[in-house]
Amino acid sequence: MSKPWYSKGLRFECTRCGNCCRNHGEYSRVYVSEAEAEAIASHLGTSKVAFLEEHCEVEDGWTVLKLGEPQCRFLSAEGTCEIYPVRPVQCSTWPFWHENLEPKVWNGPVAEICPGLGQGELVPLEEIEAIADRADEWRRDEE
Repeated sequence: MSKPWYSKGLRFECTRCGNCCRNHGEYSRVYVSEAEAEAIASHLGTSKVAFLEEHCEVEDGWTVLKLGEPQCRFLSAEGTCEIYPVRPVQCSTWPFWHENLEPKVWNGPVAEICPGLGQGELVPLEEIEAIADRADEWRRDEE
């Protein structure tokens, strides 16, 4: 089996620009598990039922955040995430999703969204794959 193109690692540092929290066509859904909904609701000081009714909708059997236009409703005016400590796995694993780790995707739509690519410390292959696997495990657990 050949090594992935990023086998020597990738540089990434979150610039806290909030671009990943804005609508970008196919990158405009944030999926939320039952446990994540519970944690977010608790963080917001509300019930899970109230959180789901006010902030989520169901699409194709998945619970998704109502992102609003043009960005996630939890992205503050200052550009910070209001639910950062309990943000969904989808958010915490960005941009290291297996589907993003294709060269054309990483250097195309992901690079267009994320100025943190190529910045900061080198993230080693093992860490990249562990993060991407965590995102995949979350999806499998929720199916």
